[in-house]
Amino acid sequence: MAGAGEVPAIIGINRLHLAWLPVRDQERVLKEIAASGVTHVRLSLSRPVHKSIEALEIADRLGLRILLEIQLANKSYYPESTRPRPGFGRIWDIHRLSDLDLDRYRKSLREALQRIDGLGIRLDAVEPGNEINYSAYNGDLLVYRKPGRRTPRRVSDVANRAAFERGLDAYIGAVRISREEVRATVHSRDAAIISAGLSDVSSEEADKRGMERLDPGEVISLLRQRGIDNHVDAYGIHVYPGRKSTAAIGTDVTALLDFCRPEDAGRPCWVTEWGIANTARSCPIDDRGRESAIRAMREVFRKLIAAERLTAAFYYDWDTQPSYSLWRCGELSSAGAAAIEPDIDGAPAR
Repeated sequence: MAGAGEVPAIIGINRLHLAWLPVRDQERVLKEIAASGVTHVRLSLSRPVHKSIEALEIADRLGLRILLEIQLANKSYYPESTRPRPGFGRIWDIHRLSDLDLDRYRKSLREALQRIDGLGIRLDAVEPGNEINYSAYNGDLLVYRKPGRRTPRRVSDVANRAAFERGLDAYIGAVRISREEVRATVHSRDAAIISAGLSDVSSEEADKRGMERLDPGEVISLLRQRGIDNHVDAYGIHVYPGRKSTAAIGTDVTALLDFCRPEDAGRPCWVTEWGIANTARSCPIDDRGRESAIRAMREVFRKLIAAERLTAAFYYDWDTQPSYSLWRCGELSSAGAAAIEPDIDGAPAR
């Protein structure tokens, strides 16, 4: 595997769920992204898969480099007899990771990758799964019928620890299969494999929501014990620090990413989602307050990249989330321009 220092920093943007849009809208969104100067996008492989691949084809044609998130919620990866864990109307119902059928996963992923490869599309990186340390995306973690109870602080507190750990075992299998199937392609065989971006939802926020979660560092440790370093080039992590002071952002984000290490001590990280909210809806948008927080985040990233602990950062989101989107009032906001500046210390994104 290449060391983190051998790869220039990647700065990108998220635009998930393009499979839900008509082709003309996929094209419009991706053209806006490309015209903004963005070079890298995080897109999703979700149902309907053929529509996801349409979006990949457009992005590739526009010269965008692709981080492909494989959504493990895809029911094609699970036995028909399994049922999702309920979200009690507060969050979507989601399959239990421990129910993941690895044979089904391999078959479906192979078919999708062969179609992608047959179109001549090159994937820059592949990220199997999303926020597997949080009950919103891992059905082995509970959503309480009513919020208010204390949620787990460590794996020993998880209501069904045995199922959660079986899910981690299944996840290791999915990552191994992902690497094998990506390596079997022609155009994407050198793509980086990134572990599922982990949620940074705090224990206090989880208590309010009534949703189990675990600290990213603890889950990375559990995955390392299972040999994940044999299958990934980087650990995925999500970072949503809120509108804090510059000093607080620096301290909090650096602490959160403590487990991001060069390869001699683990793996560096890819921040596959990060974001700062601006709840204003008026046009033209006043994004100056968010811009200062975004610049503080970019400074933290610059230092981590220089230390070879961080390789990539993808802002969430382009245009779909009212508070987090960068595309406002028909154009890229000032904060958006700061978020996707393609270089750090003058080094262009690869």
